[in-house]
Amino acid sequence: MRVISLLMLAVMAGAGCAHPQQPPERTVYVISDDSSGVGGAGGYDCAEEQIKCFDRCWNRAPPLTSIKRGSGKHHEYCTEECRKEYNECVEEQEQLERERKKDRHFSNIDAALEWLRKHNTEVAIGTVVVVAGVAFVVATGGGGALILAPLAL
Repeated sequence: MRVISLLMLAVMAGAGCAHPQQPPERTVYVISDDSSGVGGAGGYDCAEEQIKCFDRCWNRAPPLTSIKRGSGKHHEYCTEECRKEYNECVEEQEQLERERKKDRHFSNIDAALEWLRKHNTEVAIGTVVVVAGVAFVVATGGGGALILAPLAL
């Protein structure tokens, strides 16, 4: 009997707190006092990068000795190479945009705020963040502060 009582006590102590977590308060949380550098304020300019790529390529001798520098073939070579880089850039930007639009889910407000402070350059204004089932939105407050506000008050 004594062994059973000790075993039950050990199991109950190991189980810890079994009641559900309280949802976070519906209040505004400050992520940062400065919203500069926040993601989503503009993307990488793939078209501008393509122009720079072409200029770099055009101003160098082609890697193939069969292509004469400044020739039509040289132009064609640079166009093809930089188009590949452009397409890769566009695909990367599209992937980043899909990532930015994903809802972020956290079990508690502290975890959400910590992640947002570390990753504020990756999160766009308007990103939905779900904390213990409560929806918040990343926004800017007075004075340029970056805040996490309840989606509906």
